[in-house]
Amino acid sequence: MSKPPTFIDNKSAVAALFQQALTVAFPALSADDFKIEIEKPKNPDHGHFAVNSALQLAKKLGKKPRDIADALIAALAPSDLLLHAPEIAGPGFINIRLSLAAETRVIKNIFFSAESFGRSTEGAQKKVLVEFVSANPTGPLHVGHGRAAAIGDTLSRLLDWQGWDVSREFYYNDAGAQINNLALSVQARLREKAGVDCVFPEGGYHGDYIREIADRYAEKFPHDAIGGELDAIRAHAVAYLRNEQDLDLKAFDVTFDRYYLESSLYSENLVDKTVSHLIANEKTYEQDGALWLKTTDYGDDKDRVMRKSDGSFTYFVPDVAYHVTKWERGFARAIVELGADHHGSLARVRAGLQAMQMGVPEGYPDYVLHQMITVMRGGEEVKISKRAGDYVTLRDLIDEVGRDATRYFFIMRKSDSQLTFDIDLARSKSEENPVYYVQYAHARICSVLAQWGGDISTLKSADHAPLTSRYESDLVRALADFPETLKHAATELAPHIVAVYLADLAAKLHTYYNAERFLLDDEKLKLARLSLILATAQVLKNGLTVLGVSAPEKM
Repeated sequence: MSKPPTFIDNKSAVAALFQQALTVAFPALSADDFKIEIEKPKNPDHGHFAVNSALQLAKKLGKKPRDIADALIAALAPSDLLLHAPEIAGPGFINIRLSLAAETRVIKNIFFSAESFGRSTEGAQKKVLVEFVSANPTGPLHVGHGRAAAIGDTLSRLLDWQGWDVSREFYYNDAGAQINNLALSVQARLREKAGVDCVFPEGGYHGDYIREIADRYAEKFPHDAIGGELDAIRAHAVAYLRNEQDLDLKAFDVTFDRYYLESSLYSENLVDKTVSHLIANEKTYEQDGALWLKTTDYGDDKDRVMRKSDGSFTYFVPDVAYHVTKWERGFARAIVELGADHHGSLARVRAGLQAMQMGVPEGYPDYVLHQMITVMRGGEEVKISKRAGDYVTLRDLIDEVGRDATRYFFIMRKSDSQLTFDIDLARSKSEENPVYYVQYAHARICSVLAQWGGDISTLKSADHAPLTSRYESDLVRALADFPETLKHAATELAPHIVAVYLADLAAKLHTYYNAERFLLDDEKLKLARLSLILATAQVLKNGLTVLGVSAPEKM
C-alpha cells in the first residue's frame, strides 16, 4: 500500500524556512532565543505572508532592521515555496510571495482530508464541558434560548473540530419560586376549567401553553380535575415542558450528553456541603442574621449574602455548588453560555469557587454571553407569541424561516452584540439573505459540476498550473485560511468568525463565477477550474457543518 501524501502547511513551512535562515545569519540566536512569526498582510498585494522579525530583533542585535532583513533573505535556503526572493518594505518588513505550486497545494490537501479538512488535534482529547441553554422549565424556549442553543452548539462543534473531548450539558433550574408559580398557574387553569373560583397567582404564567398543560393533566389524572394535588401538578408541568423543550431542541439539531437538575443539588445535599466547606475555610461571616461570603477577597466590589436571614440561599450559591461538581467530574475546562443579563453573577460564582480552595484555577469557568434579540417582520418589531403569551418562541422562528436560517442568523453576529432577526430577510431567496448567499455558493458549484457531468475523481488529480488569474488566487488563499479560521474561532470562543469567513468565501466564489467560464474547450484549464471549485464546495460544506447548517446541492 502506498503511503498517503504529506501536505504542507505553507505558513508553518515559511516560518521554518526563516527560522533556519536566522540561525545561519546570526548563529548566536536559537529558536529558544527568538521565534520567527509569520503574519498575513492586510493588503493581498503585499504578498501571501509577511515577517516583521527584523524590526523586533533590531535592539537585541544592535543592527538596523533593513540590514537584518537583508541578512535573513541572503541566508534563506533554496525552496520551491517561494515565487522569488522576498522583498523588503518600509523600515524592514519582509514580504513573501508563494510559488503557484505552493499556493495551490491546498487544493490537494482539501481533497485528501475531505470532510476532515479544518480539523485539528490541538485539543489532545482533553475534557471540556460546555453548558448552554439551561432554561427554566416554565415555558417554551424563547428566541434568547435559541441564540444560546446555536452559540453553545457551534462552540461545541468548534472545540470538537479542534480535537477536544466535548461534553454538552443542560442545567435545569427545576427548583425555586418560578417552578412553584408554574404549578400554581396550571392549578388556576384547572380550577377555571372546572368552574371553581380561583385567584390567578401574582407573577404567574399566562400563555396558552398553561391551558394545554392543564388539559393534559386533567386527562391523565381525572380524579384531580380541580387541581388539588399541587405536587403532582408541579411534577407534570415540569415534565411536560422539559419534553417540549427537548422537541424544540431536536428540531434545531441540538443534543445534550447530560441534563443536570438543580433540584439534585438539594436532594443530594450538595448546596449544604458547599456552604459548610466555605464556612470551614473561614471565607464567610455572620452579619444581620445572614451568612456572607468574602467575595471582596477575590476582587468583588463588596461581599455577598449567601444565606438570607430567613434561611434561604441566594441564587448564586447553588451555582457555586453546581460548578464544584463540574470540577469534581474531571472537567479542568468548563465553558458556560449565558444571556448578558447574568453578567452580575459571574464574579460571585468564580469567587465562590476560589474560596472553596479545591485547586480550581482563576477564571474558571469561561463565560460566553449573548445579547438580546429583536425580531422584525414587515419593518415592525414582533414581541408576542400567542402561545407563549409575552415573547417570541424559538419554534415560531423555526416554523417561519426553517432551521438553517434560524441557526445562521443567531450565529452570524458577535455573541455579545445585539441582534436584529429580520424574518422577511431570512425567508428571502436573494443575495441580501446571508445564509442563502452562502448556501447558494455551494449549490452553484454543484450545478456547474452537474452540467459538466464528468468523473469527479479526475478533478482530484488535475494540474493546477493554469490557475493564474487574480480571482483564482483570491479563492485559493481563502481556502488555505480555513483551518486557521476554525482555530481562531475556537480560541476566541467566537463562532461568528466562521460565519464571517463563509460569507467572504462565498463572495469570492460568486465573483469568480461571474468573471470566468468553467466549461471550456481548453481541457487543462477546464479541469483546473473545476478542481478549484470542487475544493471550494468541500470547504463551504465543512464550514456550514461546523455551524450546524446544511449545504444544499440545489436551490
